Amino acid sequence: MAAKLVIVESPAKARTLARILGRSYLVKASLGHVRDLPRGSLGVDIEHDFTPKYVIPAEKRKVVGELKKAVDRASCIYLATDPDREGEAISWHIMQVTGLDDSMIPVHRVVFHEIIDAAVKEAFRHPRSIDMDLVHAQQARRILDRLVGYKLSPLLWKKVQRGLSAGRVQSVAVRLIVEREREIKNFIPQEYWIIEVHLAPRDAEEKAFPARVFAFLDGAALSLGSKEEADRVVAHLARASYGVRSVQTRQVARQPAPPFTTSTLQQEAWRKLRFTAARTMAIAQQLYEGLPLGEEGPVGLITYMRTDSTYVAPSAINEAREFIREKYGAAFLPPRARQFATRSRWAQEAHEAIRPTSVRRQPEQVRPYLNSDQLRLYELIWKRMVASQMAAATYDATTVEIEAIIPENALPQEEPTCRGYLLRASSSAVRFPGFILLYTEGRDEEEEGEVSATLPPLREGERLLHLATFPHQYFTQPPPRYTEATLIRELEQNGIGRPSTYAPILATIQEREYVTKVEGRFQPTRLGIIVTDLLTAHFPQIVDVGFTAQMEEQLDEIARGKCHWLAAMRKFYPPFQEMVQRALANIEKIDVSEESEERCPNCGRPMVVRVSRFGKFLACSGYPQCRSTMPYMVRTGIPCPRCGGELVEKVNRRKKVFYGCSNYPRCEFVTNYRPLSQPCPACGKLLVQYRKGWARCVECNRRVEISEAEEKCAAS
Repeated sequence: MAAKLVIVESPAKARTLARILGRSYLVKASLGHVRDLPRGSLGVDIEHDFTPKYVIPAEKRKVVGELKKAVDRASCIYLATDPDREGEAISWHIMQVTGLDDSMIPVHRVVFHEIIDAAVKEAFRHPRSIDMDLVHAQQARRILDRLVGYKLSPLLWKKVQRGLSAGRVQSVAVRLIVEREREIKNFIPQEYWIIEVHLAPRDAEEKAFPARVFAFLDGAALSLGSKEEADRVVAHLARASYGVRSVQTRQVARQPAPPFTTSTLQQEAWRKLRFTAARTMAIAQQLYEGLPLGEEGPVGLITYMRTDSTYVAPSAINEAREFIREKYGAAFLPPRARQFATRSRWAQEAHEAIRPTSVRRQPEQVRPYLNSDQLRLYELIWKRMVASQMAAATYDATTVEIEAIIPENALPQEEPTCRGYLLRASSSAVRFPGFILLYTEGRDEEEEGEVSATLPPLREGERLLHLATFPHQYFTQPPPRYTEATLIRELEQNGIGRPSTYAPILATIQEREYVTKVEGRFQPTRLGIIVTDLLTAHFPQIVDVGFTAQMEEQLDEIARGKCHWLAAMRKFYPPFQEMVQRALANIEKIDVSEESEERCPNCGRPMVVRVSRFGKFLACSGYPQCRSTMPYMVRTGIPCPRCGGELVEKVNRRKKVFYGCSNYPRCEFVTNYRPLSQPCPACGKLLVQYRKGWARCVECNRRVEISEAEEKCAAS
């Protein structure tokens, strides 16, 4: 008997669906895309209305052959790829390569946002046909990216160096990092002073509290830009008498954050777990597609993880509210369910937010079945969803204004008349914890937290005792470099890219060595700055934030059926091609090589650092007369534990850093861990840092705790 065939992308998803659907369905995996534009050529026929020339990659021919055989034996086909443009396009490509035709065999498209019994069975009861608007939107993005990449990359090879690439979105991301770096370098710090006064009630000196000077007594703002100005105010305050002008206490409510979207999940996973965007998405994919939970079998633990919507299904909200009532009590449940408005104007509302498929599947219950990373990310998603439906946290916020009145006879004759100053002290105490009992949103390092002190009971008109005055010097700070979290936030706020693109963008700009990470923050390389300046000068629109956002909006219009994809291509390509031709004619060759300390063993000229597709290498500066090359190595200054030669940092073909002896191949000592100058306290041999704060001896295997200072020294 012919089976009903279901086609998905991944084997993990196939296993989960097979359990849900039962033996009457055969579930096959396409392993992602089954065809694409060719790798070695443009693959777009510009002369014939941008017709794409799709090919089946060599590694997918076996998969396609198996799918064709399965299709021939099937009575009905269900295309159950992911519920987004990429998934819609994969389903369409599967139809094309297998020769599927609605008139010959029933072909259905099924869409579900969570891989659980109810959602899957409901989707199979209400199948639809392929949405060609979504397919055209994905195809337009693919062709646009191919046109930009395959036209600009050869230009960079010719004018800068081989192996470089440019991209419609990646180049804008690099430009943001470069511009931020220039802001930092051009920033001129401004000095300012803050004066803190320690006061106490007259009859309770032990209840001292700090207050800050913020204005003159008449209400005019006080700004102190030098030590002389600060010292003058300190002298005034030493002679002043202090009293409470006003006390205001108000109740402040703090609302929970909405459930995760793709970008907010990536940001929070970086802040709290230090997961890169790529790592976060890989783990989320595993949680979505299904993991075996003992006798329960494979179960999808979260909803679809590529979304920019904060919408949550009413059934999930009701389940969360029931759970909160049972576990935390009615006091932690707001009177009405929360609905969150999507903050991004570029958001697509077709999906739900990222949430657990069931909040009753608590992290501690699934702990035995998940690895550490899966559990930590699931716990983050679970807590965020449950907290989003909990009651607000309420605080008692108290603000006290204090008068510092200076007697007229206490002022020096040369001082201008100053009646006194206003000081402010504040405190905040939790009245009801609400959602913060379970979860609080992480902060980026540059965001200031709430600053408050514990205040004693004070009343208007009360006289205060002056204990001490502390002037503090500060300097304005430049904007911080981007972290993964803040760069993703910047891209999202500007409408650059979409949920599925953030992780690949960050990975690509690092792989191309346009940017590097220093203590978790992005810093442009010399190469990244050169390429960005070239593209900005000759292709201002392509690397413009506003233009890139407009292109994303146009792709959304195509997906909604409000714009034809060919119209977008015809509008974009002619001026772009004109810019490429002008650039080829006008740009001079740029030398990006860096001189090294090494000398050519053949001719004695300096060796320069060059880059190939395998990474950096040293080449003679006398090329092409001298073609001598050497491996690129970073010296560590640490002796090899075997032969005494110097350990050097190297990069393998997979671009992974390792450390080996400079006397290779005579000495084959190698380690994947960073060597430390500090010797082993037990045997005196080499210590290598195998994780944060800990080192291990390569000889006796002794574990040694290392200080933060030593760790920073090793990193430098």
